[in-house]
Amino acid sequence: MTFPKLKPRKRTSHKGQNGRVLVVGGSIDYVGAPTFVSTAALAVLRSGADLVTVVAPEKVAWAINCLSPDLITRKLPGKWLTPRHLAAILKLAEQVDAVVVGNGIGMRPATRSLVRLLLKHLHKPVIIDADALRMIRLQDVGNAVLLPHGGEFTALLRNSRLERKTPRQLQPLLKDNVLVLKGHPQTLIISRTRIATNTTGNAGMTHGGTGDVLAGIIAGLIAQGNDVFTSCKTAAYVNGKAADRLYRRMGFGYLASDLVKEIPFILRKFQRQV
Repeated sequence: MTFPKLKPRKRTSHKGQNGRVLVVGGSIDYVGAPTFVSTAALAVLRSGADLVTVVAPEKVAWAINCLSPDLITRKLPGKWLTPRHLAAILKLAEQVDAVVVGNGIGMRPATRSLVRLLLKHLHKPVIIDADALRMIRLQDVGNAVLLPHGGEFTALLRNSRLERKTPRQLQPLLKDNVLVLKGHPQTLIISRTRIATNTTGNAGMTHGGTGDVLAGIIAGLIAQGNDVFTSCKTAAYVNGKAADRLYRRMGFGYLASDLVKEIPFILRKFQRQV
């Protein structure tokens, strides 16, 4: 793939001018939820965005604070997210440039209701990942990036009452959404008018959390003012290239947290300041 330069960063910019992201996720149902949510949030920062806020059930949020001092959390009462949290989340979303929904969020009925309501009322670019992909219909989302792996894609098609289609057959159905169909040896980035293929990455990316990293990179790049398709294409390349660098040093033993640390070294070739 060839890449345009990303939006340049002004030398005179100050905190908040280079992107703010809200990550909505976590539940008591997943012991690993704090790790997955914080992985996505840290990837936002490593992509160059200024600020990321995680909104999560209170115990999950406290655990995230213990994992990294770089993350701001908003602690909501309860063990999982429900419609009673909608107003608080929407208020936080007003202050950001992009929203990530789904990491570690769980599949409880009340959480399903919250996700559907949130996507209906959000007026910001939204990255839909993980469990949230199993709760929605393609027809009901707009201005979104959808990040399914094979199983999540099957669930999305089933919920949308669609048969499996070729990328070109999917294009008319996407409206203003972008579908990033994760896989190896290739990831497809599909919009209504464009299709791109990414071939970076390796079989070590089957480790849990690598998709959370991708979600965070995409959100961070969109929040910095890059168009959605370019952000998705660049993020897929960067995430896979980070995995390739790690494989050369570590074999298949690298973790999603290792990917996060590699992001800035690869993104440098696309970044500039003016």
